[in-house]
Amino acid sequence: MLRKIDSNNMGNSYLGWLKSKFHFSFAEYYNPDNMNFGALRVINDDLIQPNTGFEVHPHRDMEIISYVVNGELTHGDSMGNKNTIIRGHAQYMSAGTGVFHSEHNFGEDQLRLLQIWILPDKKDYTPNYGDYKFNWNDRHNKWLHIASSKNESAPIKINQDTNIYALELEKGKEIDFKVNEGRQAYLVQIEGNSSINEIELNESDGMEIVEEDILIKAKETSHILILEMRKQD
Repeated sequence: MLRKIDSNNMGNSYLGWLKSKFHFSFAEYYNPDNMNFGALRVINDDLIQPNTGFEVHPHRDMEIISYVVNGELTHGDSMGNKNTIIRGHAQYMSAGTGVFHSEHNFGEDQLRLLQIWILPDKKDYTPNYGDYKFNWNDRHNKWLHIASSKNESAPIKINQDTNIYALELEKGKEIDFKVNEGRQAYLVQIEGNSSINEIELNESDGMEIVEEDILIKAKETSHILILEMRKQD
């Protein structure tokens, strides 16, 4: 089963310093029929203006991943962590029993990032933070395994049976991705334009995939993220 999610039909927010597209129900966009996709609770496609950002605020019992598309993202938290990442890098925070953090754009240019929230496999984990500065070329015409459960091999380990992969597929190239029985995946067409099993996706579109292998054909050079997980009961 494949279902295209047109970005024009997503939730939207504009606060001046922040412009967002919500793949799932979030903030002022409330949709009880679009709360999550399996363990995936939030994907927010955020544009943050220079010298602004999310001030210190709390989280708990959520696996939070920030994937930078363009610009600079600076994270700080109550565990004493502080770091800045750029295009193609990712930050991970397991909020667990509770943590305070902030995210800012201290750069000169607009920051675009995907904010991803994944429900953990249980509550009350000890809070944890990490970041990983992936080499951009490691996703060029091939899948880069960014995150996985602690039983798998990705650099970022999360407390859930979920895998995250990134890809930059050159115009005219093709690549497949398998979604096995009992599994599902959510795809984000971050940049570019592609055809997925003959369904066209444009920049910022999404796609739900359930127990079906896909073939991606890049009509333009395409930057794609896939979150693969256990099928929702």
